[in-house]
Amino acid sequence: MTTENTNRQPTHRLYSVKGEGKNSRWIEIGAAWANRDGEGFSIKLDVVPMDGHIVMRAPKTKDGGQQ
Repeated sequence: MTTENTNRQPTHRLYSVKGEGKNSRWIEIGAAWANRDGEGFSIKLDVVPMDGHIVMRAPKTKDGGQQ
């Protein structure tokens, strides 16, 4: 594993999601970088959720669109 991702912005954010629907709570727990070969991701977790439910999403811009 290399540290080459430290100079690039993450391509995705990782969240722990508690609950469902409008009552759900999303907590950002880490980030992911797409591998250069397009075959996967390098993931950095700041915390690991106890329930094991992790959602990976592309970050949105301030106007609500995808980056």
